[in-house]
Amino acid sequence: MRRSTLYITISSTLLFVSLFFGVFSVVKIKQSHEVDFRMGRLVRELDLTDLALFTEAGYTRHLSQTDFTTPFQDSPMSFEHFPSGSFVAPPAHLRGGHVKNH
Repeated sequence: MRRSTLYITISSTLLFVSLFFGVFSVVKIKQSHEVDFRMGRLVRELDLTDLALFTEAGYTRHLSQTDFTTPFQDSPMSFEHFPSGSFVAPPAHLRGGHVKNH
């Protein structure tokens, strides 16, 4: 097989694959917009408020409603015993002011 034939074959294949993925992504984006619209309608109909990311503890379940003492309600020196507490940082309104950075 000549090099030019190999080059044309590979280039054509890559072009076809990129066109396929381009069309596929457009179709998926349209589908995701439809799903987003339906989910938004469902949220409005059911009057849902916050997104519950984790189901383990109250301070990770609703991040907008947490406070300083909730993670330590068992004991002030207790370690974090819920895995989700290590994935989520405290909200911005709770992060500043109490700890002095040197």
